[in-house]
Amino acid sequence: MIGRSLKNYVVEEMLGRGGMGVVYRARDMKLGRPVALKVLPPELVRDEERRRRFTLEARAASAVNHPAIAQIYEIEEDGDTTFIVMEFVEGATLHQLVERHEIDLPSAVDIGIQVADALAKAHEAGIVHRDIKSDNIMVTKDGHPKILDFGLAKLLDPVAVGGDQGRSQVATIAAATQTGVIMGTVAYMSPEQARGLPADRRSDIFSFGIVLYEISAGKLPFEGASALDTMHAIAFEPTRPITSLRPEVPWSLSRIIHRCLQKKPEDRYQDMRETAGDLRKVKREVESGASGGMPILERVRWWIGGLSARGAVWGAAAGAAFTALLLLFFLGGERGPNFAGLLSVLVFGALIFRRFRNRGQREVSRFVKKAAALKEVRLIAFHKGEFTVVADHPTAKSYLKLNALLTAANERLFRGEPMTMVVRENLEEPEIRKLLASPGVRFVRDPEGAARRTRP
Repeated sequence: MIGRSLKNYVVEEMLGRGGMGVVYRARDMKLGRPVALKVLPPELVRDEERRRRFTLEARAASAVNHPAIAQIYEIEEDGDTTFIVMEFVEGATLHQLVERHEIDLPSAVDIGIQVADALAKAHEAGIVHRDIKSDNIMVTKDGHPKILDFGLAKLLDPVAVGGDQGRSQVATIAAATQTGVIMGTVAYMSPEQARGLPADRRSDIFSFGIVLYEISAGKLPFEGASALDTMHAIAFEPTRPITSLRPEVPWSLSRIIHRCLQKKPEDRYQDMRETAGDLRKVKREVESGASGGMPILERVRWWIGGLSARGAVWGAAAGAAFTALLLLFFLGGERGPNFAGLLSVLVFGALIFRRFRNRGQREVSRFVKKAAALKEVRLIAFHKGEFTVVADHPTAKSYLKLNALLTAANERLFRGEPMTMVVRENLEEPEIRKLLASPGVRFVRDPEGAARRTRP
């Protein structure tokens, strides 16, 4: 395709490939400007009725004028080739910037505001994107985001064909992701898209929440071992709190993301204008350095919501005992309040709080101690909820033992996300040194075989 002329466009370079086709940089020979050409796969435009609907929506999308939306110039055909001519945006995608750790919190909020404004403008014109994701948002060299592919997702919209056939097509899309065709899209679906249900502007709001979570925390909120696992997590599983990955995220931003990611469309923001307005409040907080913490009632609700079954039992028992002691204090008889009883209440409460607060740390230490007893284990690190275990020539028995230790540790947790583990085998010395320089190293076995703990 490189060097080929399509109408008055000369193809110069391939920029990328995805489920919607191949994107090339080309030169418009009439106007002498660079453009982006998206060449559509024949199977997406073979159906005449589908192509007609897509053309109508692409024309409508091209009429939406906003600085954060890459413009669609025209749709053309050259022989059997159907292609879309779009504004050429030079820069990097949000996904690339996240991978390179180039987005700080103020930048994430600012990008979120501009993208939310652009989506609001499109929604007001009756246009739903349906495929908002970090790979579909470019950031120019001067720092301005641009949403790509507006109007194009209609070609992949399973509901466009209706009913059970639509649900079947969702399954086909999920199966296709197993070979990496559109894996990125699945992770950004709304629950209604994942279930093959009709998607409106609130679907874009959910996908926007995923992108905002990703650029704020550096990770996606929903990730599974397969595409179907990811779709199930999106549709049914609770969202991992963003503060569990990045504690410094302001509560106000966490609240916006949480509202965007509600499973039921009616529980989300109903309008992107409101979302953009709330993000502007967060921006003022971040710039002033006066970000408020989580209100007490919200903090209690969040803390209780993170309890495991074991933690809920212990919490209920501790609460009952604490209440009983408190009643003894206030009902101290004729002598009035029992201050010795109050001291008992405070000491008891402090002990229970310490037990809950330090439970995770104790389970990490216990795992490290028992895993280090395996002679093949050379290094153990723990960072952001994940163990990294380096082992020399581990056997199946080694894996069984480590997995059993991890399962036992997670079962004893009172609250929070389960811990995970990665086992790395037979690493070379340069890789070992790199791990030693990383945060969270808890145990190292010297080359001579002597074990030493780096932290208690």
